[in-house]
Amino acid sequence: MLCIPLSKDGRVEVINFPWKIGIVSFMAYPNLLKAQGVEEAIRELVEDPFFDLIELNFLEDESWNKISKIVSGSGKDFSLALQPFTNSPTGNISSLNEDVRTKAVEEIKKMMSSYFNKGIKTVALSSGSNVPDEKRVDALDRLRRSLIEICRHAEHNNAHVLLETFDTVQDKKLLIGQLEDAEKIVLDVRKECKNIGILWDLSHGPFLNEKPRKLARFKNVLSHVHIGCAKIVNGSLKDWHPSFYRNGAINGVEDLIELFSTLEEIGYKGAISFEVKPEEGQSSQEVIDVSKGILHTAFYKYLRRGT
Repeated sequence: MLCIPLSKDGRVEVINFPWKIGIVSFMAYPNLLKAQGVEEAIRELVEDPFFDLIELNFLEDESWNKISKIVSGSGKDFSLALQPFTNSPTGNISSLNEDVRTKAVEEIKKMMSSYFNKGIKTVALSSGSNVPDEKRVDALDRLRRSLIEICRHAEHNNAHVLLETFDTVQDKKLLIGQLEDAEKIVLDVRKECKNIGILWDLSHGPFLNEKPRKLARFKNVLSHVHIGCAKIVNGSLKDWHPSFYRNGAINGVEDLIELFSTLEEIGYKGAISFEVKPEEGQSSQEVIDVSKGILHTAFYKYLRRGT
């Protein structure tokens, strides 16, 4: 929870942050991707009153059993983030190799079912790798078919699917990047299933030449937002999600202020999740604390500009 005391006309008014605040757990605690330190990491996040939503990578039952009581008694929201899988060659749901595509979809459905049975009703994923222009129509058709199958599976469990946009040419090099392309595929899938929306990441904006203001044109498909930083290394952009204020990090307070203004304007009701990762010499707690600080600063400055 984030509250800002604001002085106005001789009175102090306490203003609550208008959106739920989340965190991508396996970025703040990278060892979660190795199923290491699971109980300690999730307990720390659950016990932190700042966060309302915790995004989890897929954990096998052995790891899940260590946190099941922590999760069920937390009163917080949880979601399943499958980007570590869908960003991999075996998880490519737009693959031109039909065997790879169908196996990826089946594996995703298995992971979704496991988490749906645990009460989690939101799943995020990505499009799969980019292809040459002459193969793009085919890849997009395969992505559409995969998403319809995934969304139908989620629909049977009253669950929602998020398609995250990534860079297309510089680092991750995925098929779906620009909001226009994401909107087109989502609206196409919605002809069959309504339970899909876009996840837009602030840190991917610099790769795509997209500023938060652009979201105003896509309010009908925007379902979730990530906050993080791209990093410039030796003149090229990297999708490394460094902590704010780190050397090379190129997102900051002004981006967040613009984001808040746009989300308020379009009546956004979803959550905003931090996606930040410790660099060498940093602890998980350090990047979490810095994230809290920048959100506090940006929200305060945003409110002051409105007075």
